[in-house]
Amino acid sequence: MSKNLSQRLAQSSAHMSSASSSQVELAFDDNRLVSELYGEFDQNIALVEQRLGVHITPRGNHLLLMGPADALDQARRVLESLYDRLEEGEKVEIGDVGATIRMVISDNAHLDPPAKKKRGRVRMAQIATRKNSIVARTPAQDAYTRALSNNDLVFGIGPAGTGKTYLAVAYAASLLERGEIERIILSRPAVEAGERLGFLPGDMKEKVDPYLRPLYDALHDMMHPENVERGLNSGIIEVAPLAFMRGRTLSNAVIILDEAQNTTPMQMKMFLTRMGENSSMIVTGDPSQVDLPRGQSSGLVEALDLLTGLESIHVSRFSHEDVVRHPLVARIVRAYDQQYEKGQNTGAVTPSANSSKGSAP
Repeated sequence: MSKNLSQRLAQSSAHMSSASSSQVELAFDDNRLVSELYGEFDQNIALVEQRLGVHITPRGNHLLLMGPADALDQARRVLESLYDRLEEGEKVEIGDVGATIRMVISDNAHLDPPAKKKRGRVRMAQIATRKNSIVARTPAQDAYTRALSNNDLVFGIGPAGTGKTYLAVAYAASLLERGEIERIILSRPAVEAGERLGFLPGDMKEKVDPYLRPLYDALHDMMHPENVERGLNSGIIEVAPLAFMRGRTLSNAVIILDEAQNTTPMQMKMFLTRMGENSSMIVTGDPSQVDLPRGQSSGLVEALDLLTGLESIHVSRFSHEDVVRHPLVARIVRAYDQQYEKGQNTGAVTPSANSSKGSAP
């Protein structure tokens, strides 16, 4: 490692009233990187203080951290990990700071006290293309991203805003650019959230394109526009309704099914049996948001019941804690989940759930 990071640990009673309080001093070599580490108006430092309950005093390229010993260790790991990313040429934004904090807290929560002392820097899973690099921002995203490389079929289950589809498209784009696959196939069932496709103008493609917009957006984030357009025109990238999958064998491809909670059991079986040689499938959805006609069971819920635990199949589960949109979105998702669970316990039926929530988080 190119930097020489020094640390001095000492008990501090002058600044902190608690007898168990400590202080840690960190020093970083590169002043240019230090300014990026601190963030504009020291916003990154302020977020670490707020989330971890420590006090941080910047002194040039030195940081003096004060607080409880466990919190100090977490803050140290966060700051060292972020500085490592800067040294490797990556950018650090406020969202990356929050993501690293979540990863460190989650890492500590799964360790016994003796093991915590041995923990070092946090390295989150990353997906890179020629245009962009995506770094996991929550523990669930980290596990999901790693599972994509190690399984033939991955289910990403959880609420909107958790990055299920975005990471899936990013992963597929990275494999396509590296020449490991020949095609990307993106699909969604043509079921509308309370709307009617028939009232939209145009042919079938023009009707379904608005519902496939999130998939297009993710593609454009990960690939240069001219490459996306060339891929769509040549068929290397195919975006199609689920009904167009029938009767096909999809080889040398990554096949992504989004909004899978709106498939019927027969549609899900049809989709999963399209997998050909050197292909992998990623199925994303939220079993609590089924838009199928009342009484129609969800193919996603059934598939999770039947396939969980089989070899080469992985199920990644997300919750409101993994929402990476505006912070308010996580609170909204949590409020709806609590209301749904309350309705389940009392026997009431909520408008957003036409089928069992199953194993969704």
